[in-house]
Amino acid sequence: MIFNKQGSLTIITQEKTTIVEFVKGIENKYDTLKNDNIIINLFSLAGVSVDDINEFLRISNTHKASKHSFVIVTNKISYEEILEEITIVPTLQEAYDLVEMEEIERDLGL
Repeated sequence: MIFNKQGSLTIITQEKTTIVEFVKGIENKYDTLKNDNIIINLFSLAGVSVDDINEFLRISNTHKASKHSFVIVTNKISYEEILEEITIVPTLQEAYDLVEMEEIERDLGL
């Protein structure tokens, strides 16, 4: 697991494990991440399924409930295929833009 912290944003990239192990790793380190906006970069994983994305549901809901962004980046699955509680985008740039937009909305109290 690779952590790249940029201010209040942490990008987490996984290269060689299962999604279940990846989610467990994030949950184990969550106390150090809970105050950051999180982008999960899944580009380096060969096969990503809807079930894999659903593994992130619990941590995504927890993180969003604490007023932080949680975005998954993959172009292997469309946002129409997943649960609406999970935020998924096809590129890192869109993830950055979404986090920035959500920060502005939170600052405005929306």
